[in-house]
Amino acid sequence: MNGPVSVLITNDDGIGSPGLLSLAAGAVRAGLSVTVAAPVAEASGSSSSITAVEQDGRISVERRQLEGLDGVATYAVHGAPAFITMIATHGAFGNPPDVVLSGINRGANVGRAILHSGTVGAALTAGVNGRRGMAVSLDTGLGPARFHWDTAARLATGLLPFLMEQAVGTVLNLNVPNTAGPELPEYRAATLARFGIVQTTLAERGQQHVRLAIADTAEEPEPESDAALLAAGFATVTAIQAVTQTALPALHHGLPQGTGI
Repeated sequence: MNGPVSVLITNDDGIGSPGLLSLAAGAVRAGLSVTVAAPVAEASGSSSSITAVEQDGRISVERRQLEGLDGVATYAVHGAPAFITMIATHGAFGNPPDVVLSGINRGANVGRAILHSGTVGAALTAGVNGRRGMAVSLDTGLGPARFHWDTAARLATGLLPFLMEQAVGTVLNLNVPNTAGPELPEYRAATLARFGIVQTTLAERGQQHVRLAIADTAEEPEPESDAALLAAGFATVTAIQAVTQTALPALHHGLPQGTGI
């Protein structure tokens, strides 16, 4: 590839997130050609939604300046992170990026629950639209004393050469321990755990309302899963795909028309 790799940095925590700033700064230090475009407000849990706020058929895109990113084109968009990725691949912020880095998310994105993550949804949308993508998350827990964003940024940019060697459409999900030290955590390929670190449960159901609660997952994760390896101190890497087809048992040609199966 001629010239530096062009990277779109986005997230679901919003344009003001310190994780976004750290990831963008790390990409600049790595010599990448960086554009930042992120939601104007937090969009956690937006999955691969391509919703946006329209006014007269237009979606507002505001130029911003982030501290320490002089010369980096930065945009606050009134839309979900997957929407931002989609329009970026169509040239909304200049030439389409070679790769989309989404994060750094505050909190791990592990297990099949990543289906709901806006961070992961943005990266998957890159893959669907003929680009490579990486979702980056820091395992901060609920009340960390410090956030080691730079650890995640360094591991993300360190993994980028590997990603660029993979086929177009490849998407990686990277989770990083919230640690700092002379040595970075080791990468480890991981499967998706059956559940995320926490689960949403129904705490109350009334006639006209429901109330939810978040609880730690009681189930022990599989030894080679992202949840288990992240807890053991590794930076977990999982290759993921957007919705795809699966094998279907042969249908009986004699099924009556217009009835359920």
